Amino acid sequence: MSLIGVVIFFAAGALLAWLTLRYIPNEYVGVVERLWSSAGSVAEGRIVAIRNEAGFHAELLRGGIHFGYWRWQYHVHKMRLITIAQGKIGYVYARDGEPLPSGQTLGRIVSCNNFQDARAFLGDDSSKSTAPRGQRGRQRAILREGVYAINPVVFVVIAENRVHAMASLLDKQELQLLGQWREELASKDGFDPVIVGGLVESVDPLNPECVHEVDSIGIVTVQDGPSLSPGEIIAPAVGVEPADENYHNNYQDPEAFLRAGGRRGRQYVTLTDGTYFINRWFASVELMPKTVVPIGYVGVVVSYYGRKGEDLSGEAFRHGERVAEGNRGVWQRPLGPGKYPFNTFAGSIVLVPTTNFVLHWITGKTESHRYDESLKSIDLVTRDAYEPMLPLSVVVHIDYQRAPGVIQRFGDVKKLITQTLDPMLSAYFRDVAHTKTMLELLHERDKIQALARETLRNRFHDFDIECVDVLIGKPAPQPGDDKIETLLEQLRLRQLSFEQIETFERQRLAADKLRILHEAQAQANMQTELTNARVQVHIAESHGEADLARARKQADQLVVTSEGELARARRQAEQIVVTAEADSKQRELAGRGEAQRIAQVGLSEASVLYRRISSYQDPRLYAISLLAEHLSKSTQPLVPERVFMAGGAGGNSGEPGSHADPTGGLFGMLISLLVAEKSGFQHSADNPELADVKAFADRMTKQVIESTEQT
Repeated sequence: MSLIGVVIFFAAGALLAWLTLRYIPNEYVGVVERLWSSAGSVAEGRIVAIRNEAGFHAELLRGGIHFGYWRWQYHVHKMRLITIAQGKIGYVYARDGEPLPSGQTLGRIVSCNNFQDARAFLGDDSSKSTAPRGQRGRQRAILREGVYAINPVVFVVIAENRVHAMASLLDKQELQLLGQWREELASKDGFDPVIVGGLVESVDPLNPECVHEVDSIGIVTVQDGPSLSPGEIIAPAVGVEPADENYHNNYQDPEAFLRAGGRRGRQYVTLTDGTYFINRWFASVELMPKTVVPIGYVGVVVSYYGRKGEDLSGEAFRHGERVAEGNRGVWQRPLGPGKYPFNTFAGSIVLVPTTNFVLHWITGKTESHRYDESLKSIDLVTRDAYEPMLPLSVVVHIDYQRAPGVIQRFGDVKKLITQTLDPMLSAYFRDVAHTKTMLELLHERDKIQALARETLRNRFHDFDIECVDVLIGKPAPQPGDDKIETLLEQLRLRQLSFEQIETFERQRLAADKLRILHEAQAQANMQTELTNARVQVHIAESHGEADLARARKQADQLVVTSEGELARARRQAEQIVVTAEADSKQRELAGRGEAQRIAQVGLSEASVLYRRISSYQDPRLYAISLLAEHLSKSTQPLVPERVFMAGGAGGNSGEPGSHADPTGGLFGMLISLLVAEKSGFQHSADNPELADVKAFADRMTKQVIESTEQT
């Protein structure tokens, strides 16, 4: 083959490839437009060719090389894949399909792989096909995050960042409408899922001037489906149980909602905490604060939704009906303290305080609950024509079980106060004031208060409320009226005089107490000296007692000593007597024996004795020597340790010039006797002088004992 032939071959191949081959990048899709066909143009009412007619095909060319699409017969439009961002929602508008029936807002959901199978959406024109066909217009189905190969000829996808469509097929009016839809969706955060449970601002029901944040709920309003029946203001709950085959999963499945009989309009069932992917064309969501029933209150439910229920209030109660929960009317059981996802479009919750609260009939004063903001002090006219203003406070309690009855009677607590309690209390205290003078009104306030408490308790009971206490304040004069002030000034002067009398009496008592205080202070100042004096007295008394004890002890010792000495003297005297008698006998026997010995020895010894006596030249000296020898051998002491002296007969020792004779008298006789006995002389047993000596010894012993006892 020549070079020219090769070139022609490759040129023909390249031309054929250019004429038949189409390359689609992977991030694009190819929209096939058939320029002519033997089958003719698309069917009337359609914009997409279903049976190989001339026009846009339903199928797309995906990324890659495609054969058989001759350039003179097909035109392939390259369009980018549609991307829905993470956590976002895409909305679909179908330009082809069956028309919507009257009363239907959005196209139904059909199985078409999230609008990626246009042929399945459009359906088959054959009469044998029973599958539901897609409908043109805005669709109920939404696109979640992801990348989609959707035919832009059949569907327009509205995303947050842009509108995905084939602009060449749309006129200016359609482009403007699509842009308007996108702006509306963006204004109500339609491209984001609904997040329920965040904090939203809410007006404090107890203080309307304050705004605080409360957890939110979602109130759903459905824009598609059958309309509500006449007389209904809110759509009933349908498909709310997960076990139900028509469970719509909190309005996220529009088809299940409509199959379950859902109606368009505001829905009774609310959305609670969570994230929901809801088609905003199908249903709008309004975030509302949860209903909070504070501690100390109950919420009486007045329901605008539900069937007519049986009246539970009884035949005697003619102020309205109380019904069971779920029925229309005032619910029999109120809601306790807590948070409730209550649909405020389906009813209202009236707060009723269950703790004691105070109502002030005092001009310019009100409590935080503001029930008494329109109450004023009660104007009175007394019996003596005074016109005071009476400030009044009433403590009220409402039984939580009777709260529905109170709401049935009056609508709310404030109307109860302004329409019933205010006129009733004003009339009662005006009647009381007509029977009292101004002074009685002041002085008998406690009695009036006690009577009002009992009377108002009985009257309040008829209105299902309890009067806990009635507190009456000081009556005040009308502006510009000084009569009451004059009366009070007179009372003050009178009371002041009484108080002055009492003050003077108190001052007198205080002066007496002050005098006593000064005495006590002076005594306290001298307390140290008084204490020292008392201590000295105690010390002197202690010394005296000690001296007395010592004197008594010494006296006792002297008595004992005297008794011992007396006993010793008696023993010595007896011993001397016995010794003298023994010596006397001994000497007598010795004399007898000596005489016998002398008689036996003979004249030799007598001569010896005679010579001895002769040697002394005086026999008395020899006798004295013998006496001294005997006394030296005696065991009894010659001079006793204690000597009792007695005066002699020859004179008085107490007289001047007289000398006591130690050898005179009985005592001298006793000594002479002892000396005679020691010398070996015998005395007769009945010697009167010896008897006198013994009597003298007894008398002396007795005198010593008596003198000792006296000491």
